Amino acid sequence: MVRIIGGQWRRRCLPVIDLPGLRPSADRVRETLFNWLGQDLSGLACLDVFAGTGVLGFEAASRGAARVLMLEQNNQVAQQLHRNREVLGATQVEVVKADAMTYLAKLPAQSFDVIFLDPPFAQDLLMPALALGCALLRPGGVIYTENAALVIHPLLQSYRQARAGQVYYQLLRTIDN
Repeated sequence: MVRIIGGQWRRRCLPVIDLPGLRPSADRVRETLFNWLGQDLSGLACLDVFAGTGVLGFEAASRGAARVLMLEQNNQVAQQLHRNREVLGATQVEVVKADAMTYLAKLPAQSFDVIFLDPPFAQDLLMPALALGCALLRPGGVIYTENAALVIHPLLQSYRQARAGQVYYQLLRTIDN
């Protein structure tokens, strides 16, 4: 189970599939993240690239995001995300079962205000996903990452960062913002 910590679905618990490598963002990490982003995401378009439990995307929707696109490759996990979407009545959430990297390459430029990137650590997908994500950001948009190390990227600057145990999390924005 994961618990939504803020917004209209605050304190709602959602079931998640128990699979190796599926690790939801910790409550205290999400609390910090949404303090950084602001509690009200009204009107924003968000992309949860490696959705997994979907907790980041559902948190954004709970806080008023107008659109949340969740990408998940695992069929079981995607089905659970669909069920959780229905339970919440989260009509602004769209769940797509797809390979994230392939799908990212097909999305139109400047489509999102917030992009959540929390890929499986062992698969080394963060840097390629960041390269694709940069083109998807609207002016003033941000990319959130969770990783085993702080991210350094030539097109992005880190402007908020913290660590929880072995996980570094940070907000990045394009250098020209």
